[in-house]
Amino acid sequence: MLRERLATILPQLVLAPSLFATLIYVFVFCGWTIWISLSNSSLLPDYSISGFHHYVELWSNRRWTIAYTNLFLFTSLYVIGATAIGLLLAILIDQRVRAEALWRTIYLYPLAVSFVVTGTVWRWLLSPSTGVERVVHQLGWASFKFDWLVQREMAIYTVVITGIWQASGFVMALFLAGLRSIDPDLVKAAQIDGASMPRIYRRIILPAIGPIFISVLVVLLQFAIKTFDLVIALTGGGPGIATTVPAIYVYDLMFQRGQMAEGAAAAIMILLALSLVLVP
Repeated sequence: MLRERLATILPQLVLAPSLFATLIYVFVFCGWTIWISLSNSSLLPDYSISGFHHYVELWSNRRWTIAYTNLFLFTSLYVIGATAIGLLLAILIDQRVRAEALWRTIYLYPLAVSFVVTGTVWRWLLSPSTGVERVVHQLGWASFKFDWLVQREMAIYTVVITGIWQASGFVMALFLAGLRSIDPDLVKAAQIDGASMPRIYRRIILPAIGPIFISVLVVLLQFAIKTFDLVIALTGGGPGIATTVPAIYVYDLMFQRGQMAEGAAAAIMILLALSLVLVP
């Protein structure tokens, strides 16, 4: 009897600290942030309520709308690009190529590198003064231009390229696991029936790994929405505000300008976007 009670209580005791920490650091602080966003707080908390005034100001602020537009563009290209490249790499490696373990390691390596390191390295590569443009100039092609990093219209695409480089190996690993779980007899039977490989992939293999696509989509979306350190290390949000994303805007409001209430409102907008991705 005592053993049965211990078997019931022990898992609850083990989970209790993490559940308590989740309650405090997620739900309580989310509630506090919502309260601050509805208050008159500036540099210090002020719990007098002002309603949705800061949300209205937020969406009428040009920098915020640019940040959200940048996030939408980055997220769209990042998710599509990382998914397509990751799937292609997985299909190629699934052909039992030579030195498969080496190729997997190479493609997965970017995932082991922090976003700050990734952004810093790619900043060196893309900078006109230290990167590709300078190397090509030294080789004799003086008219070559590759200065996306300092162009307002093109800088956001450098963030997209860097993000795809970072994530495509992770996507490849997920898709490769899904491809390896498919019964090879199904593929052989389809080949015996005369189906071509493109048709087999379209009708059998890709539908079979449909749940992997959903997992990839969810993971990449939440990565994109929370993007902060990659942009800070690569462009710093510039040139100007050309690559500013909502997370950078929140940091700037709360910790540099002392506009705590409006920063909290912006943080809640990010939380809502994450909830739309994660909760369903």
